[in-house]
Amino acid sequence: MSIELDLQIASTAENLPSEAEFLAWVTCALKQYKKPFELTIRIVDVEESQQLNAQYRQQDKPTNVLSFPFEVPEEVDLNLIGDLVICAGIVNKEAIEQGKTDKAHWAHMVIHGCLHLLGFDHIDDNDAKEMEALEISLLSQLNINDPYAIYTT
Repeated sequence: MSIELDLQIASTAENLPSEAEFLAWVTCALKQYKKPFELTIRIVDVEESQQLNAQYRQQDKPTNVLSFPFEVPEEVDLNLIGDLVICAGIVNKEAIEQGKTDKAHWAHMVIHGCLHLLGFDHIDDNDAKEMEALEISLLSQLNINDPYAIYTT
């Protein structure tokens, strides 16, 4: 399996994860699918996150991660699965609020976004449980604790 990652830093935030960390998290999320992937991760500030969230989800507020799956037409030979847009300010704020390390929460957001690109969702309870269980399993492979246990303890 090979992964081509286009990392775009469009944020003024400091202490962002390294490209190697992003690649490790993406690899963890996608390795079970054993085929090449291309994706873009764009790190943005609150203003761009809010604008994109309003434009594409009709929610006029910033959010932690937006996933934009790319549906490749059958006649096109392309391994692009889509784009993730991650808001550095929101992710860092949530990490503090949830008592997580920055890296653990960044890893969770990357894995969560990648799973959305693969078609997973959390609109109903059953889908949410399936997606959360997969996230927990993948994060444990990175020695990161269950991100959902934080909310219940």
